[in-house]
Amino acid sequence: MHISNAHFYKICRDRLLQAQNRRTRSINAPSPSPSFGPKAHLKKVPPSQIMHVTDPSGQRLVWKGTPLSVLIIKKIMDDSVLGPFKELSRWLSEEKNLLIYIESKVFDDEDLLNDKDFAPVRAKMKSFKEGVDLSNKVDFILCLGGDGTLLYASSLFQEASVPPVMAFHLGSLGFLTPFEFEDFKESVNMLLKGDAAVTLRSRLKCLIFDSSDIPNGFDNDRNDDPNQIIPPTPKKVDPPSLKFKFQVLNDVVIDRGPSPYLSNIDLYLDRRKVTTVQGDGLIISTPTGSTAYAAAAGAAMMHPNVPAILITPICPHTLSFRPIVVPAGVELMIMVSPDARHTAWVSLDGRNRQEIHKGWCLRITTSVFPVASICSADQISDWFDGLVECLHWNTRHQQKALNTPKRGDKNRNQVNS
Repeated sequence: MHISNAHFYKICRDRLLQAQNRRTRSINAPSPSPSFGPKAHLKKVPPSQIMHVTDPSGQRLVWKGTPLSVLIIKKIMDDSVLGPFKELSRWLSEEKNLLIYIESKVFDDEDLLNDKDFAPVRAKMKSFKEGVDLSNKVDFILCLGGDGTLLYASSLFQEASVPPVMAFHLGSLGFLTPFEFEDFKESVNMLLKGDAAVTLRSRLKCLIFDSSDIPNGFDNDRNDDPNQIIPPTPKKVDPPSLKFKFQVLNDVVIDRGPSPYLSNIDLYLDRRKVTTVQGDGLIISTPTGSTAYAAAAGAAMMHPNVPAILITPICPHTLSFRPIVVPAGVELMIMVSPDARHTAWVSLDGRNRQEIHKGWCLRITTSVFPVASICSADQISDWFDGLVECLHWNTRHQQKALNTPKRGDKNRNQVNS
């Protein structure tokens, strides 16, 4: 099998990184000094309010027991992925004795049905339909395709934790798929052995409540003063009606949909109205989603280990509305403004698009169930490799150096007398 020089270099570099000792310092910021000058200091907080933060660079996967099952997510409508899918499935079934779960639409694919050589492997597989709870059945996930396969795998686990995911680059972009398929045996063996580096990619929990019954004491009346805090007592005692809930890995996009008018959206942060968005819409994204739609809309790209939520306007009708980053622990509330000329539309990771009417409420918080993405090298190297190789970040032809001037030569910028 022929291996390109670039791929051989990447393999050697990854092996070198894995052979080196682990980082000697945290990628989190150091703890600040509690003293400020000779007399001022931070007030001590009770132990119940102290949160112990783990160094992301030290997060590694371990198994409580031997992994017995695997979910394979295959890119659909791409015949080039069928061969790798069969090769991987045969090896996992015959060599590793793993129970394989696949989607029913893949299980019933004509190419698999008509392949007699693959029939023994297919007979051992278990199929499922979207919406079935797999949280207690699948030990880990293998993705074959592009970034969309990882987003789809995340969408299958809405009410519980997501099994660890190893994503192989067989798609178009591959920013979230750091593994090369030609090394799949070595990569999967590394995963099964344990102690693999993982990046915990935060997700957003999105709840949509209907009509005028707003949760958590929110008032549905117009608030013209941005400094006024919403009263905590609701006007109505009826509980809010939950219309829809979903957890996203990339972003929540609120836009004007087919309407020719500007969107008019009120944005609240922790019960406080911060602004009204007038433009094409708003993007609420995770650090993982900062390299997707948000990046195209002019936002900064954030490393997935940064605990934050990114708020990015889409074509705002003002010159001063810049993307902002807020702490990951805040609660965002989004409502169609009472003065809006039309409704708004929301999409969650590019799916489940639906209309948001006046008075409806969209509540967004950071989920407690992140996606554990297996690293090829480590959390830092994988991210920068994706920026350069997939997004061509800061890539240009290198400026040539000038020749060293010889002794006695005059500077070319000097004017000869």
